[in-house]
Amino acid sequence: MLTRNICVCVAVLLLSACSSNPKPDPYADSSAEAIYAEANENLKKEHYENSVKSYEALEAHFPFGRYTEQGQLEIIYAYYQADEHPAAIAAADRFIRLHPRSAHLDYAYYIKGVVKFNETVTFLEKYLPLDPNTRDLDAEKESYHYFAEFLRRFPDSSYASDARQRMIYIRNSVAESNYHAGVYYYNRGAYLSAANRSNDIIKHYQGAPVMFEALVLLRQSYEKLGFNDLTEEINRIIILNYPHEAIADSSIL
Repeated sequence: MLTRNICVCVAVLLLSACSSNPKPDPYADSSAEAIYAEANENLKKEHYENSVKSYEALEAHFPFGRYTEQGQLEIIYAYYQADEHPAAIAAADRFIRLHPRSAHLDYAYYIKGVVKFNETVTFLEKYLPLDPNTRDLDAEKESYHYFAEFLRRFPDSSYASDARQRMIYIRNSVAESNYHAGVYYYNRGAYLSAANRSNDIIKHYQGAPVMFEALVLLRQSYEKLGFNDLTEEINRIIILNYPHEAIADSSIL
């Protein structure tokens, strides 16, 4: 019995020793140049997950050096393409903190907006008809904020034109979503909520193509609520700013 217990203990110790042996580091004997080249090659071949691993290994083994800053910049894009969006944002923020005088600082600010801009909608949002009021606009609004910050800091950047176009798209998209949510409320008799949605568009999304429809929705919501003075005021605004569209506005809702 004693012999058996000793054998069991030995076996357990051997298994513990085996399991505690760390896996060999594939980059242990690699130079910074070799690791960076591997990361770059994976990035070019669109092997984004492998590219991320290489860039992470580069910084782990060579936290300071000629390839470090460039690797910390390029890993942002690698994270983004690997669908690791929070990691991409975190990497961009880290680059901004570590390299405040970098010639590529504008890219770090710009790519944060791009990451949020391109976050995919869920399967349900793509294929099922949902209540428009349930649509999550947080990513779009956050992207707009990132682009606005980028343009404030780098108005002459080579990425500025693209950022402005994306901001226009976001403005129009959020305004349209608010309008459809307002119509949803209006058709269900929630006229105050409909008016609030319209007012949000008018105050924050000037220039959006849906502005005329938002004014009509606001006027009709005020009319339903019995706000006669406000109804007349909005009607004057519609006629003044949209004289041709005003003729047929009764068919908007």
